Amino acid sequence: MIKFFRKIRFELMGENKSAQYLKYAIGEIILVVIGILIALQINNWNTANKSREKELTYLKNIKSDLILNNAQIDAYLATRNGQIESANIILSHYEGVPVEDLRTLNTHLINIYTWQRYFQIDNTFQELINSGNLALISSDSIKGLLLELDSEYKKLKAEEDHFRFDAETLLYKPAYRIMDINPAVANYAFQLSQGQAGADLPLNAEIYARLMNDLEHKNGFVMVVYEFGVMNATLAHMKEISNEIIALIDAESPVI
Repeated sequence: MIKFFRKIRFELMGENKSAQYLKYAIGEIILVVIGILIALQINNWNTANKSREKELTYLKNIKSDLILNNAQIDAYLATRNGQIESANIILSHYEGVPVEDLRTLNTHLINIYTWQRYFQIDNTFQELINSGNLALISSDSIKGLLLELDSEYKKLKAEEDHFRFDAETLLYKPAYRIMDINPAVANYAFQLSQGQAGADLPLNAEIYARLMNDLEHKNGFVMVVYEFGVMNATLAHMKEISNEIIALIDAESPVI
């Protein structure tokens, strides 16, 4: 093809047909430009397709993370609601309700002492942030909600840090000072596992009576009810945000 055009050009030049040669030259330039533009467009399409494929992979992984997080949030909400219930039962004893079973009281106490922090599964989001690829997510709504979810998670971690301080000051310090931890933990494990772990060691009524007269210890359970309620509200909001993101991802690509 190139030889064909070159032959025409030489023939026109040889015949001294300047006007026709000029038209031919302009046409050849236009064809070259069109060819370049087509090549650029094809390259842009290929780049866009690769970016879209990468974006869809990220969205798929984000959705998987969020589904796992939602299941984890449900478990934490159930556990912390149970801990709030335990704290209210313990507070009722502080207010005068008699303790009828030390094993049950001990179970409620250790149930709260052994509280756990929530850790979000956000590997995909962190990869997007650390690699600078957040811009690959074309939906501003999804990006905005991901950042909002991250902000709520940081808020939750601050709340947990606050409670950790209260727990160490108001719960652990009095308990370590007054209780014999070994029979308490062994009995808790025995009750929780229905006899499969721990040991049904006897509990000292006098020790628990001293605990139930310690004002710092009582205030610790007041903070459990309040601060776990705050944490639960944050977790519930995080789940709402996660469900919004999942819905947007499904709308973006129903096959994910």
